[in-house]
Amino acid sequence: MLDVLKHWYRQRFSDPGAVALFLSLLFGFVVVYFLGHILAPFFAAVVMAYLLDWPVSRMERLGLTRWLAASVVQLLFAIVVVLSLISIVPTFLSQTANLAREIPTMISRSQELLLTLPEQYPELVDVTLVQSVLDDLRARLLGSADAILSVSLSSLTNAAVLMVYLILVSVLVFFMLKDKRALMHSASHFLPRNRELVSRVWHEMNVQIANYVRGKVIEILIVGSVSYLTFVLLDLRYPLLLAVLVGFSVLIPYIGAAAATVPVAMVGLFQWGFTPPFFYLIVAYGIIQALDGNVLVPILFSEAVNLHPIAIIVAVLVFGGLWGFWGVFFAIPLATLVKAVLNAWPRQDDALSSSDI
Repeated sequence: MLDVLKHWYRQRFSDPGAVALFLSLLFGFVVVYFLGHILAPFFAAVVMAYLLDWPVSRMERLGLTRWLAASVVQLLFAIVVVLSLISIVPTFLSQTANLAREIPTMISRSQELLLTLPEQYPELVDVTLVQSVLDDLRARLLGSADAILSVSLSSLTNAAVLMVYLILVSVLVFFMLKDKRALMHSASHFLPRNRELVSRVWHEMNVQIANYVRGKVIEILIVGSVSYLTFVLLDLRYPLLLAVLVGFSVLIPYIGAAAATVPVAMVGLFQWGFTPPFFYLIVAYGIIQALDGNVLVPILFSEAVNLHPIAIIVAVLVFGGLWGFWGVFFAIPLATLVKAVLNAWPRQDDALSSSDI
């Protein structure tokens, strides 16, 4: 057994570049795992910097200085975000509050609907089981409604903290965009001397992360907008609230789409019952999800499509469990990083074969 371990170690860690890559990954994991909650504004700034770097680079090629291009792009982005929040947030909060108030009515309607099942199918449905499910559902939904409608001092404190974070993130994004080259050059000094393998993996992942962040934002906007137009055309209640939920559900591959289906179907069922409009909604929603998974995702994430769905789901579970929201958001790039490292990791057998050639 010891000989097998020694052979494995010599095969995998005989190259100094492999050791440098392993130590770099280990250091990054330790920092993010133990300081992730503190570095959350930094991660948000990194995502925004990746998103805005493309227009900054294009404006720089047109002749603008880097700091001027960064200032113009960030100012335009801030204006778009503020206008979007002003137009969306009030309606979103209003629909959320209305939905919370109507939860008791929805529970009553669902109870009436479900209690008819034992009468229609006495051999298949147990009335005791249905009643226990309804009681549990009532407790959970009423608790959620109370949490939504309650406004406490802590929420005001969180709003103040959020404002501070927004200012901090804006400052970080500006300097990340303006001093991108200087920051990258400075970061290289902290890498080991044998960093050829580290640099190769980093350059590959840098391009993929940039494409992933831009593609994910585009996917959220497209799926959310199309869902909103569909819900409005079908006259579904709470269209903005549900569209936002569906749009952000794409952050979690496969699992998010399944989770977003439940509130959409429940609102449609409470509004129309088992009538043709409800089935039109389910069909339209299914078409949106099918186009997203089979057309939009392959176009925006050609590299990520090469990952098996099982690998993506495992990455969501593992990295989400380790780092929460940011682990879920970067699950696909992190899975791609693991794949790139495994493909680029030097092996003694490869070196021997190449020397023989």
